[in-house]
Amino acid sequence: MQAEPTPVQLVTGPTPLEPAPRLSVAVGLGPDGLWIKRDDLIGLGGGGNKVRKLQWTCAQALASGANTLVTSGAAQSNHARLTAAAGARLGLHVVLVLAGGSDPGQLIGNLALDALFGASIVWSADGDEAALQARVDEVAAELENAGRRPAVIPFGGSTPLTTNAYLDVTREILSQGVDPGHVVVAVGSGATMAGLVRGFGAQRVLGVHCGAVTDPHRTVRALFPVHDPAPTSLRIRMDQVGAGYGRVTPEVTAALTLAARTEGIVFDPVYTGRALAGLIAEVEDGRIEPESTVVLMHTGGLPGFFGSTEFLGGLGDVG
Repeated sequence: MQAEPTPVQLVTGPTPLEPAPRLSVAVGLGPDGLWIKRDDLIGLGGGGNKVRKLQWTCAQALASGANTLVTSGAAQSNHARLTAAAGARLGLHVVLVLAGGSDPGQLIGNLALDALFGASIVWSADGDEAALQARVDEVAAELENAGRRPAVIPFGGSTPLTTNAYLDVTREILSQGVDPGHVVVAVGSGATMAGLVRGFGAQRVLGVHCGAVTDPHRTVRALFPVHDPAPTSLRIRMDQVGAGYGRVTPEVTAALTLAARTEGIVFDPVYTGRALAGLIAEVEDGRIEPESTVVLMHTGGLPGFFGSTEFLGGLGDVG
Protein backbone atom coordinates (compact mmCIF):
# COMPACT_ATOMS: atom_id res chain seq x y z
CA MET A 1 0.00 0.00 0.00
CA GLN A 2 1.32 3.43 -0.97
CA ALA A 3 2.13 5.63 2.02
CA GLU A 4 -0.11 8.64 2.58
CA PRO A 5 1.57 11.99 1.87
CA THR A 6 2.19 14.55 4.57
CA PRO A 7 -0.42 17.27 3.96
CA VAL A 8 0.80 20.70 2.93
CA GLN A 9 -0.09 23.60 5.23
CA LEU A 10 -2.95 25.67 3.83
CA VAL A 11 -5.35 25.92 6.78
CA THR A 12 -5.41 28.81 9.21
CA GLY A 13 -6.69 27.01 12.26
CA PRO A 14 -8.07 25.56 14.34
CA THR A 15 -11.16 27.36 13.10
CA PRO A 16 -13.58 28.79 15.68
CA LEU A 17 -16.40 26.74 17.16
CA GLU A 18 -18.94 29.41 18.04
CA PRO A 19 -22.13 29.23 20.10
CA ALA A 20 -25.21 30.50 18.28
CA PRO A 21 -27.77 31.03 21.07
CA ARG A 22 -30.30 33.18 19.21
CA LEU A 23 -30.31 30.94 16.14
CA SER A 24 -30.44 27.89 18.42
CA VAL A 25 -33.65 29.04 20.08
CA ALA A 26 -35.11 30.09 16.73
CA VAL A 27 -34.68 26.59 15.28
CA GLY A 28 -36.19 24.90 18.35
CA LEU A 29 -33.14 23.98 20.41
CA GLY A 30 -32.10 25.23 23.82
CA PRO A 31 -30.00 28.42 24.05
CA ASP A 32 -26.83 26.35 24.52
CA GLY A 33 -27.76 23.72 21.93
CA LEU A 34 -26.28 24.98 18.67
CA TRP A 35 -22.62 25.51 17.80
CA ILE A 36 -21.27 26.55 14.41
CA LYS A 37 -17.91 25.24 13.22
CA ARG A 38 -16.57 28.17 11.22
CA ASP A 39 -14.59 26.56 8.41
CA ASP A 40 -15.64 29.57 6.35
CA LEU A 41 -12.91 31.37 8.32
CA ILE A 42 -10.04 29.10 7.27
CA GLY A 43 -8.40 32.00 5.44
CA LEU A 44 -7.02 30.84 2.09
CA GLY A 45 -8.95 32.04 -0.93
CA GLY A 46 -12.05 33.17 0.91
CA GLY A 47 -12.29 30.12 3.18
CA GLY A 48 -14.24 26.89 3.09
CA ASN A 49 -14.01 23.17 3.74
CA LYS A 50 -12.24 22.45 0.45
CA VAL A 51 -9.03 23.97 1.81
CA ARG A 52 -8.68 21.08 4.25
CA LYS A 53 -9.02 18.55 1.42
CA LEU A 54 -6.58 20.47 -0.77
CA GLN A 55 -3.88 20.05 1.85
CA TRP A 56 -3.93 16.34 0.95
CA THR A 57 -4.54 16.49 -2.81
CA CYS A 58 -1.92 19.19 -3.34
CA ALA A 59 0.58 17.15 -1.33
CA GLN A 60 -0.05 14.26 -3.72
CA ALA A 61 0.36 16.53 -6.73
CA LEU A 62 3.65 17.98 -5.51
CA ALA A 63 4.97 14.50 -4.68
CA SER A 64 4.23 13.43 -8.27
CA GLY A 65 6.22 16.37 -9.69
CA ALA A 66 3.19 18.21 -11.04
CA ASN A 67 3.39 21.87 -12.02
CA THR A 68 -0.28 22.23 -13.01
CA LEU A 69 -3.51 21.37 -11.22
CA VAL A 70 -6.64 20.45 -13.17
CA THR A 71 -10.04 20.16 -11.56
CA SER A 72 -13.73 20.55 -12.35
CA GLY A 73 -16.98 21.88 -10.98
CA ALA A 74 -20.01 24.03 -11.59
CA ALA A 75 -19.57 27.61 -12.74
CA GLN A 76 -19.79 28.85 -9.14
CA SER A 77 -17.75 25.98 -7.68
CA ASN A 78 -16.19 26.72 -4.29
CA HIS A 79 -13.78 23.84 -4.85
CA ALA A 80 -12.59 25.34 -8.14
CA ARG A 81 -12.06 28.74 -6.52
CA LEU A 82 -10.04 27.28 -3.67
CA THR A 83 -7.99 25.07 -5.99
CA ALA A 84 -7.07 28.26 -7.83
CA ALA A 85 -6.07 29.88 -4.54
CA ALA A 86 -4.06 26.84 -3.43
CA GLY A 87 -2.25 26.78 -6.77
CA ALA A 88 -1.34 30.45 -6.35
CA ARG A 89 -0.04 29.77 -2.82
CA LEU A 90 2.06 26.80 -4.00
CA GLY A 91 3.29 28.22 -7.31
CA LEU A 92 1.26 25.84 -9.47
CA HIS A 93 -0.73 26.80 -12.56
CA VAL A 94 -4.42 25.87 -12.30
CA VAL A 95 -6.85 24.93 -15.07
CA LEU A 96 -10.54 24.78 -14.13
CA VAL A 97 -12.98 22.79 -16.25
CA LEU A 98 -16.38 24.27 -15.48
CA ALA A 99 -19.84 23.09 -16.47
CA GLY A 100 -22.11 25.55 -18.18
CA GLY A 101 -21.25 25.44 -21.84
CA SER A 102 -19.63 28.81 -22.39
CA ASP A 103 -18.23 31.90 -20.73
CA PRO A 104 -21.19 33.78 -19.21
CA GLY A 105 -19.45 37.05 -20.06
CA GLN A 106 -19.68 38.37 -16.52
CA LEU A 107 -17.25 37.70 -13.68
CA ILE A 108 -19.41 37.37 -10.59
CA GLY A 109 -19.08 35.38 -7.38
CA ASN A 110 -16.50 32.62 -7.51
CA LEU A 111 -15.70 33.28 -11.17
CA ALA A 112 -14.29 36.68 -10.27
CA LEU A 113 -11.97 35.08 -7.71
CA ASP A 114 -10.95 32.32 -10.14
CA ALA A 115 -9.71 35.06 -12.44
CA LEU A 116 -8.08 37.00 -9.62
CA PHE A 117 -6.07 33.94 -8.57
CA GLY A 118 -4.85 33.48 -12.15
CA ALA A 119 -6.62 30.25 -13.08
CA SER A 120 -7.35 29.32 -16.68
CA ILE A 121 -10.95 28.32 -17.38
CA VAL A 122 -12.15 25.74 -19.90
CA TRP A 123 -15.91 25.48 -20.36
CA SER A 124 -17.58 22.10 -20.73
CA ALA A 125 -20.69 21.97 -22.89
CA ASP A 126 -22.22 19.23 -20.76
CA GLY A 127 -22.64 19.33 -16.98
CA ASP A 128 -23.20 15.57 -16.68
CA GLU A 129 -20.70 13.99 -14.25
CA ALA A 130 -19.28 11.54 -16.80
CA ALA A 131 -19.07 14.15 -19.57
CA LEU A 132 -17.37 16.64 -17.28
CA GLN A 133 -14.79 14.04 -16.24
CA ALA A 134 -14.18 13.15 -19.88
CA ARG A 135 -13.46 16.82 -20.63
CA VAL A 136 -11.07 16.96 -17.66
CA ASP A 137 -9.20 13.95 -19.04
CA GLU A 138 -8.97 15.63 -22.46
CA VAL A 139 -7.61 18.85 -20.95
CA ALA A 140 -5.04 16.96 -18.87
CA ALA A 141 -3.87 15.07 -21.97
CA GLU A 142 -3.58 18.33 -23.93
CA LEU A 143 -1.50 19.88 -21.16
CA GLU A 144 0.79 16.87 -21.02
CA ASN A 145 1.26 16.97 -24.78
CA ALA A 146 2.19 20.64 -24.44
CA GLY A 147 4.97 19.76 -21.98
CA ARG A 148 3.15 20.49 -18.72
CA ARG A 149 2.99 18.03 -15.80
CA PRO A 150 -0.68 18.04 -14.79
CA ALA A 151 -2.24 16.48 -11.72
CA VAL A 152 -6.00 15.95 -11.78
CA ILE A 153 -7.85 16.75 -8.57
CA PRO A 154 -11.22 14.97 -8.54
CA PHE A 155 -14.59 16.74 -8.52
CA GLY A 156 -14.99 18.44 -5.15
CA GLY A 157 -11.57 17.22 -4.06
CA SER A 158 -13.21 14.10 -2.66
CA THR A 159 -11.20 10.89 -2.41
CA PRO A 160 -10.73 8.31 0.37
CA LEU A 161 -7.49 10.13 1.21
CA THR A 162 -9.19 13.50 1.70
CA THR A 163 -11.66 12.08 4.22
CA ASN A 164 -8.67 12.37 6.58
CA ALA A 165 -9.26 16.13 6.55
CA TYR A 166 -12.57 15.86 8.38
CA LEU A 167 -11.54 12.92 10.49
CA ASP A 168 -9.05 15.45 11.87
CA VAL A 169 -11.86 17.98 12.37
CA THR A 170 -13.72 15.60 14.67
CA ARG A 171 -10.72 15.69 16.99
CA GLU A 172 -10.54 19.47 16.62
CA ILE A 173 -14.17 19.88 17.68
CA LEU A 174 -13.72 17.66 20.73
CA SER A 175 -10.58 19.56 21.69
CA GLN A 176 -12.66 22.75 21.66
CA GLY A 177 -14.84 21.40 24.46
CA VAL A 178 -17.98 20.27 22.61
CA ASP A 179 -19.05 16.62 22.29
CA PRO A 180 -22.08 16.87 19.99
CA GLY A 181 -25.01 14.54 19.81
CA HIS A 182 -25.51 15.58 16.20
CA VAL A 183 -23.27 17.08 13.52
CA VAL A 184 -25.04 18.56 10.49
CA VAL A 185 -23.24 19.06 7.18
CA ALA A 186 -24.09 19.75 3.55
CA VAL A 187 -23.37 16.84 1.19
CA GLY A 188 -21.82 17.76 -2.14
CA SER A 189 -19.03 15.50 -3.37
CA GLY A 190 -19.11 13.61 -0.08
CA ALA A 191 -15.69 13.52 1.59
CA THR A 192 -16.54 16.03 4.31
CA MET A 193 -19.42 13.89 5.54
CA ALA A 194 -17.40 10.69 5.18
CA GLY A 195 -14.59 12.10 7.31
CA LEU A 196 -17.01 13.25 10.00
CA VAL A 197 -18.67 9.81 10.04
CA ARG A 198 -15.26 8.19 10.39
CA GLY A 199 -14.71 10.26 13.52
CA PHE A 200 -18.15 10.59 15.12
CA GLY A 201 -19.95 7.53 13.76
CA ALA A 202 -22.86 7.27 11.34
CA GLN A 203 -25.67 7.93 13.83
CA ARG A 204 -24.28 11.28 15.00
CA VAL A 205 -23.74 12.81 11.56
CA LEU A 206 -26.61 14.16 9.46
CA GLY A 207 -25.85 14.93 5.84
CA VAL A 208 -28.13 17.21 3.83
CA HIS A 209 -28.17 16.38 0.12
CA CYS A 210 -27.56 19.45 -2.08
CA GLY A 211 -28.09 17.87 -5.50
CA ALA A 212 -24.46 17.92 -6.62
CA VAL A 213 -24.37 14.15 -7.20
CA THR A 214 -27.02 11.67 -8.30
CA ASP A 215 -26.82 9.25 -5.37
CA PRO A 216 -25.31 10.79 -2.21
CA HIS A 217 -25.54 7.56 -0.20
CA ARG A 218 -23.49 5.68 -2.77
CA THR A 219 -21.11 8.61 -3.25
CA VAL A 220 -20.32 8.99 0.46
CA ARG A 221 -19.99 5.25 1.08
CA ALA A 222 -17.52 4.91 -1.80
CA LEU A 223 -15.15 7.39 -0.13
CA PHE A 224 -14.35 5.35 2.96
CA PRO A 225 -10.80 3.94 2.86
CA VAL A 226 -10.23 0.20 2.74
CA HIS A 227 -8.88 0.16 6.30
CA ASP A 228 -11.98 1.98 7.64
CA PRO A 229 -14.96 0.64 5.66
CA ALA A 230 -18.27 2.45 5.32
CA PRO A 231 -21.08 1.83 7.80
CA THR A 232 -24.14 -0.08 6.65
CA SER A 233 -26.34 3.03 6.74
CA LEU A 234 -25.99 6.80 6.66
CA ARG A 235 -28.24 9.66 7.80
CA ILE A 236 -28.86 11.83 4.74
CA ARG A 237 -31.87 14.11 4.24
CA MET A 238 -32.94 14.13 0.62
CA ASP A 239 -35.72 16.74 0.81
CA GLN A 240 -33.81 20.02 0.51
CA VAL A 241 -32.75 19.88 -3.16
CA GLY A 242 -35.91 21.45 -4.56
CA ALA A 243 -35.74 22.10 -8.30
CA GLY A 244 -32.10 21.04 -8.42
CA TYR A 245 -28.50 21.85 -7.58
CA GLY A 246 -27.88 25.57 -7.52
CA ARG A 247 -31.60 26.40 -7.43
CA VAL A 248 -32.88 28.38 -4.48
CA THR A 249 -35.78 27.03 -2.40
CA PRO A 250 -38.10 28.91 -0.02
CA GLU A 251 -36.72 26.82 2.85
CA VAL A 252 -33.16 27.86 2.05
CA THR A 253 -34.15 31.52 1.71
CA ALA A 254 -35.83 31.34 5.11
CA ALA A 255 -32.80 29.63 6.67
CA LEU A 256 -30.34 32.17 5.26
CA THR A 257 -32.47 35.05 6.48
CA LEU A 258 -32.86 33.51 9.94
CA ALA A 259 -29.10 33.00 10.39
CA ALA A 260 -28.31 36.49 9.16
CA ARG A 261 -30.85 38.16 11.43
CA THR A 262 -30.18 36.17 14.59
CA GLU A 263 -26.38 35.76 14.47
CA GLY A 264 -25.12 38.03 11.68
CA ILE A 265 -23.67 34.98 9.91
CA VAL A 266 -23.97 34.49 6.16
CA PHE A 267 -24.59 31.04 4.73
CA ASP A 268 -24.58 30.31 1.01
CA PRO A 269 -27.72 29.28 -0.91
CA VAL A 270 -26.27 26.09 -2.44
CA TYR A 271 -24.64 24.21 0.44
CA THR A 272 -24.69 25.72 3.93
CA GLY A 273 -28.14 27.21 3.47
CA ARG A 274 -29.46 23.74 2.67
CA ALA A 275 -27.61 22.30 5.68
CA LEU A 276 -29.33 24.80 7.98
CA ALA A 277 -32.70 24.18 6.30
CA GLY A 278 -32.15 20.45 6.85
CA LEU A 279 -31.36 21.03 10.52
CA ILE A 280 -34.56 23.07 10.94
CA ALA A 281 -36.58 20.29 9.29
CA GLU A 282 -34.90 17.62 11.43
CA VAL A 283 -35.86 19.47 14.62
CA GLU A 284 -39.41 20.01 13.36
CA ASP A 285 -39.69 16.29 12.55
CA GLY A 286 -38.53 15.35 16.06
CA ARG A 287 -35.44 13.51 14.85
CA ILE A 288 -33.25 16.01 16.70
CA GLU A 289 -34.66 16.64 20.18
CA PRO A 290 -34.80 20.15 21.69
CA GLU A 291 -32.26 19.31 24.42
CA SER A 292 -29.66 18.10 21.88
CA THR A 293 -26.21 19.55 21.38
CA VAL A 294 -25.68 20.16 17.66
CA VAL A 295 -22.67 21.28 15.65
CA LEU A 296 -23.54 22.80 12.28
CA MET A 297 -20.61 22.75 9.86
CA HIS A 298 -20.20 26.09 8.11
CA THR A 299 -18.30 24.89 5.05
CA GLY A 300 -17.94 28.33 3.47
CA GLY A 301 -19.28 29.48 0.13
CA LEU A 302 -19.75 33.21 0.71
CA PRO A 303 -18.46 34.17 -2.80
CA GLY A 304 -21.11 31.87 -4.28
CA PHE A 305 -23.75 33.95 -2.51
CA PHE A 306 -22.79 36.83 -4.80
CA GLY A 307 -22.91 34.51 -7.80
CA SER A 308 -26.51 33.41 -7.19
CA THR A 309 -28.50 35.82 -9.32
CA GLU A 310 -31.66 33.87 -8.44
CA PHE A 311 -31.22 34.51 -4.72
CA LEU A 312 -29.95 38.07 -5.07
CA GLY A 313 -32.83 38.89 -7.36
CA GLY A 314 -35.27 37.80 -4.67
CA LEU A 315 -33.73 39.71 -1.79
CA GLY A 316 -36.24 42.49 -2.19
CA ASP A 317 -38.99 40.00 -1.42
CA VAL A 318 -37.45 38.87 1.87
CA GLY A 319 -39.55 40.17 4.74
